Amino acid sequence: MKLISLTNRQRENAQCAERQPIAFARARERGALQADLLVAMAILAVAMLPLSAGFFAEQKVLRSHYWHAVAMEIVDGEMEILVAGEWRALPEGTQTYPVKADAAKNLPPGKFTLTRTGKTLRLEWAPEKGGSGGAVVREAEAR
Repeated sequence: MKLISLTNRQRENAQCAERQPIAFARARERGALQADLLVAMAILAVAMLPLSAGFFAEQKVLRSHYWHAVAMEIVDGEMEILVAGEWRALPEGTQTYPVKADAAKNLPPGKFTLTRTGKTLRLEWAPEKGGSGGAVVREAEAR
């Protein structure tokens, strides 16, 4: 029997050759996991895009309803003041109506218009742009 004397370098090469199939298998597993992760992220992104578009549309609708509700509260409050007797201080015809409510700061750009014809009062808030809650109109007979 012949003894084989191996150098350190030869021993390292032999050990590395024994480990290579395991290393290649692990690399393939990692690659498969990365591909699975990529597919899962793509599915998630495709599912989230329509949801986010829906949320933006819903946000726009809710903001419009909020503006309409604020305008309605202001117009109702101002109309109560006018009907109670404030209408006497205003001339007949159509005019821009100054609003004293702090909540008017939350409204989009628009204007309040008062039309007085005898004892008939019409107070209207109209936004400058569409999609801003819509116009709010109240009519009443003064006392």
